[in-house]
Amino acid sequence: MPADPVGSPAWTPTPEAAARTQIAAFGRWLAARGHDFADYHALWRWSTTELEEFWEAIADFYDVPFRTRATRVLADDEMPGAAWFPGATLNYADQALRHTGDQPAIVAVSEGGHRNEVTRDELRAQVAALAHWLRQQGIGPGDRVVGYLPNITATVVAFLATAAVGATWSACSPEYSPDGAADRLGQLEPAVLFIADGYRYAGKEHDRAAQNDELRRLLPTVRATVWVPHLGRTQPSGTAHFDALTRDAHDLETAAVPFDHPLWVLYSSGTTGRPKGIVHGHGGVTLEHLKYLGLHTDLDAGSRFSWYTSTSWMMWNIQVSALLLGATVVLYDGSPSWPGPDALWQLAADEQLTFLGTSAAYLIAAHKQGTDLTALRLSGLGSTGSPLPASTSQWIHKVLPDTWLAAASGGTDIVSGFAGGVPTLPSYPGEMQARILGVALESWDEQGNPRTDEVGELVVTRPMPSMPLYFWNDPDGARYHDAYFSTYPGVWRHGDWTTITSRGGVLVHGRSDATMNRYGVRMGSAEIYEVVDRFEEITDSLVVGIEEPDGGYWMPLFVVLANGRELPPALVARIRDRIRAEVSPRHVPDEVVAVTALPHTMTGKRVEVPVKRILQGAAPDSVANPAALDDADALAQFAAIANDRKAARDTA
Repeated sequence: MPADPVGSPAWTPTPEAAARTQIAAFGRWLAARGHDFADYHALWRWSTTELEEFWEAIADFYDVPFRTRATRVLADDEMPGAAWFPGATLNYADQALRHTGDQPAIVAVSEGGHRNEVTRDELRAQVAALAHWLRQQGIGPGDRVVGYLPNITATVVAFLATAAVGATWSACSPEYSPDGAADRLGQLEPAVLFIADGYRYAGKEHDRAAQNDELRRLLPTVRATVWVPHLGRTQPSGTAHFDALTRDAHDLETAAVPFDHPLWVLYSSGTTGRPKGIVHGHGGVTLEHLKYLGLHTDLDAGSRFSWYTSTSWMMWNIQVSALLLGATVVLYDGSPSWPGPDALWQLAADEQLTFLGTSAAYLIAAHKQGTDLTALRLSGLGSTGSPLPASTSQWIHKVLPDTWLAAASGGTDIVSGFAGGVPTLPSYPGEMQARILGVALESWDEQGNPRTDEVGELVVTRPMPSMPLYFWNDPDGARYHDAYFSTYPGVWRHGDWTTITSRGGVLVHGRSDATMNRYGVRMGSAEIYEVVDRFEEITDSLVVGIEEPDGGYWMPLFVVLANGRELPPALVARIRDRIRAEVSPRHVPDEVVAVTALPHTMTGKRVEVPVKRILQGAAPDSVANPAALDDADALAQFAAIANDRKAARDTA
């Protein structure tokens, strides 16, 4: 399935705008030191071949406050196990809190008009006070502190205080059930738990008192619990009050920790098994996020930045890291579609955001609804979570002609992006602008040969400092190795189908473990979703390919219809005809099936693999963890469909 690299850009920066970007400033800084590159792609090649020079340049350009300098940048470049900046010590919190003054550091907005603002000095003071309290509890390097918290200021303060004392942070958003949260946080055997009394979503205040009590019961190692009064409920017994702990004046003290000291633990989706704890280090995250947010999102101390996220998604961690650059971070606690579908756009207008990040699904919905965005003055708009269709990117460039669209693809695994935006390059519809600096991304066939303008496995051939230090409870590294390095030894295989175009752009076509292999041709699902998502009658869709026992192949498309509509034959015909015309005849589904709902991960991603396995006869509870899905009950439909098909085969 070759890509078509032909076409005109939908957006091109003016020379003046390009010169004002942070990546242009980095280029001038490099040129003054003898590294002058003809274009971005030459800079990218240098960044992936001369790893030590590049990452040392990032550290120096951003003046990272090392306590102890490293003996070298990269002592061992084997994967897994690359040794970055050996001997260096630092602390993420030093970089995040180095910007002082009365400029806003965090603006927290919740549904219903709730808003509060914290200056840089106030944030530093709160973190210093809470870090002092944590030390009084005996918390330091080697301990774990966890949060069952929404996207609010207190969560950021708790994380930064944890980092400051050298403990390891992990969080789970409170819409998770206590069992789902304990599946994640309980692995760490935490010493301190932060809980909020609830959160706001879709016009309701969700009290979590009962869930908090249950989670406390499920985490027996917790020695102290801190209560955050987000909704103003009564404080439960046996808890410390967050406001009281952050009120007293203390000097900020941060622990000098090794470059690879654990900063936080993130988690795999957990849809098909217990979530894997992915551990990242202070140094790797600091350098990676300075690079990604500074050079590829174009943030600086004058930026006002928000990415719609929950505390369970890696984008929360990236959002908080805007503090590393001195930007103002705008947090949002609520639904992106309440009280109307333009909630995030209103947030962007009210808070005068310079950069808003959201999901491809939200942008697709705005495109379908024809949302009026002409009043916005965004410099940049980010998209991630799933591929952004070309039609939607064209619409965005039409209605926001002065806004740079920075679509990106990455992973919780590296807590960053592999491919994404470059504000000095033209933007082509449906295509991420380039491979990100420092990411040796290639598209490989099964024999390990690089491909251009053809679909292949997304691989990374050189190490990155934000690759996992290890998986939690994986002492010999076997699970970590199997997750990324078992297919191509010494090369990171991410599990996505990707195309790298001859002009250097990147497309991602979906998960390679959900690949459809029809008539001997491998296909990703993204091209089908791009077509189906444009139908106003359809609110959600999912396509899978099923290898059947008799050697047959069945490729159904499941759709959720808007407003309870029925699925008339005429609509089925229109869907099939449009897929045939806009993608290919091979992509036309064998059947279009209406369902009442489709399951997603808690971060909104489609779950193709569990649905495929259920349709092949597996029991729903054996292929998916209900606590990891937004609507686990939706899986029952597919078990019923599988049973009906089996009965039909048995009687045939």
